[in-house]
Parts: sequence; C-alpha cells; structure tokens
Amino acid sequence: MDMSPNPDSPSSGGGNGGGSGIGSSSGSSSSPSVGTTPQSPSRYEAQKRRDWNTFGQYLRNHRPPLSLAQCSGAHVLEFLRYLDQFGKTKVHAAACPFFGHPNPPAPCPCPLRQAWGSLDALVGRLRAAFEENGGRPESNPFAARAVRLYLREVREHQARARGVSYEKKKRKKPQQLQGGDGSSGLHGHGHGHHQPPPPPPAGAAC
Repeated sequence: MDMSPNPDSPSSGGGNGGGSGIGSSSGSSSSPSVGTTPQSPSRYEAQKRRDWNTFGQYLRNHRPPLSLAQCSGAHVLEFLRYLDQFGKTKVHAAACPFFGHPNPPAPCPCPLRQAWGSLDALVGRLRAAFEENGGRPESNPFAARAVRLYLREVREHQARARGVSYEKKKRKKPQQLQGGDGSSGLHGHGHGHHQPPPPPPAGAAC
C-alpha cells in the first residue's frame, strides 16, 4: 500500500498539493524571476522533506507494507532503531574500558549508533511533516508517549556511556564587552581633539 499523503507535497505550505510548490514562500511565489525571494527551500525544509521521504520508503518496504494511517508510535520506534545502522556515534558498552570517557584514547569494538541529538531533531521534523501532509495532531505517532520515553532513555544511556553532559549551558551576556566599548569611547575621545561633553544641568552645580 502506498502512503496516503504525497511525500512531494509542500512541507511549508497549507494544503495545495503539487510538487512544484516545495520551498516556495507563503506569499510571494508568483514570479520565478524575482531576485529577492529565494528559489530553493530552507535547509530545515529540505531536510524535513528528505526525512519524510525516507520514512515513507521505510513504510513501503515494511513487511507487511504500512500506510500512514496504520502507523503508530511502535512503528516510529522500529524506524528509529532501524536508523541506528547508519549512525556515526560510538556508544560504549558497560563492559568497555572506555565506558564514560568522552575522549577514548584508542579504538574499541563498541557499535555505532545515531546520536541522541540527531534522533531528537529528526522526530521533531517528522512530527511537523506528518501534520503538514494531512495527519491529525491527536493521532501523530511521532508525538506518542512511547517515542518521548525512548528518546529520554537514549539520551540518558548515551550520556553515561560517552561521558557527555547534555545540560544546556547558560549563555553569558557580553556585559564586559559593552562596558569596555562605552568606557573606551568616553575616555579615549574625551580628551583632546574631539568636542568635550555637554555641561551638567544648572541644578547640579553643587
């Protein structure tokens, strides 16, 4: 059975079916020769379309073949595990001497897996593509609880095995930079050639 939604349908638009509309902006897609509007889809949209096509191929090759309406969270988990064979992230087994070392000094026979961050981003793109291709939000298999739990388990396991912390680092505000620029501007240009700063108000004479 073929998938009910068309994988070539526009992933950013509303519902106009047609492969030619992929990547076009929501409003200005009338004249193809306009230089201000980009002709190619954004990197995110292009990746989302590739992921959606890959998932559609997986459903067609499934035994028995599956339609999108038959797809559940369990099938999404099968798909994510299937992708592990193409992973490039070394995940150490518990018995490996490099378990928990972020930079192992030598190679080991531990398998390669899909990194947690890649899987998390993939599920987010497919969740959006499912609804953009006619799926209902309440039946979205990529938003199933089992998928969320699986991603959490992968994250925790890879953090332990690879010795990598997935906690978000707080960005420091560049206060020193702003203060340095302001102070250097005042002190560097206040003496000498440039005009002096305006005099204080009359009430502040004391």
